[in-house]
Amino acid sequence: MKNYRESMQDKKRIVVKIGSSSLQHVQTGDLDYIRLDVLVRELCNLRNQGKDVVLVTSGAIAQGKKAVNIRPKDLEENPIAVKQACAAIGQARLMMTYQKIFAEYNQVAAQILMTRHTVDNEMNRTNAQNTFDELFNLGVIPIVNENDTVATHEIEIGDNDTLSAVVASMIGADLLILLSDIDGLYTDDPRKNPDAKFVETVEKLDDSFMKMGKSSTGSGVGTGGMSTKLHAATIATSSGADMIIANSSDIRIIHRIMDGRNFGTLFVANKDNEFDLPAYIAKLHED
Repeated sequence: MKNYRESMQDKKRIVVKIGSSSLQHVQTGDLDYIRLDVLVRELCNLRNQGKDVVLVTSGAIAQGKKAVNIRPKDLEENPIAVKQACAAIGQARLMMTYQKIFAEYNQVAAQILMTRHTVDNEMNRTNAQNTFDELFNLGVIPIVNENDTVATHEIEIGDNDTLSAVVASMIGADLLILLSDIDGLYTDDPRKNPDAKFVETVEKLDDSFMKMGKSSTGSGVGTGGMSTKLHAATIATSSGADMIIANSSDIRIIHRIMDGRNFGTLFVANKDNEFDLPAYIAKLHED
């Protein structure tokens, strides 16, 4: 079999997505500054190798809630408005934290907030692509999140797995790394089925693999988010990017993946020139 892993060293434009839960203390929900620092150091090191790097991450609403002490009952009357207000507060706090840590490594970071309008509208999409390109020219690392301050169900992308794949597609990335709480793709939930087998490489993402992410398989992994990751893999691979799902328990796994070591599940790029990104996103929201 072709050694796809060795080609990781040659990737030039990389999108890294990490869930907010991977950057918070479980006990309190407060930011884990040690993990944040490791993440930023990994990304800066990739940038120092001359690679274009994008971080897709979230956590704005949670940080906003903590900042103004929002309790569950505060969400009962006008939950959307309260969440949007918390996002506005939390987004500023998050970026302030990121800017400080990136500055420790002499790296400039930028913020890009997106909604489905960024994808659906061709002019918006082109403008966003131009912004990314200019940031890369300037050596900046963009930090991307959904614009939760204005996004409602009608215009939200929905989850950061999908958002990161959308970004990878829009900017012509050649690698997307999804850092999660699981080692990669299994044939079933390994926590419930001892016979579940780990899938190291997916050369062609067909229905047999997509079914592994659906609740009909009885997989807790599927209902717990594997389905969104497989949709992200469809977007990424169809757009010409490899994608890897790997465990975020040790964030230094990023440089190990980039060194070509065998971590996570690799979905091999199969560029489809007929792939229609806005149409695919619209279909996801219909299902």
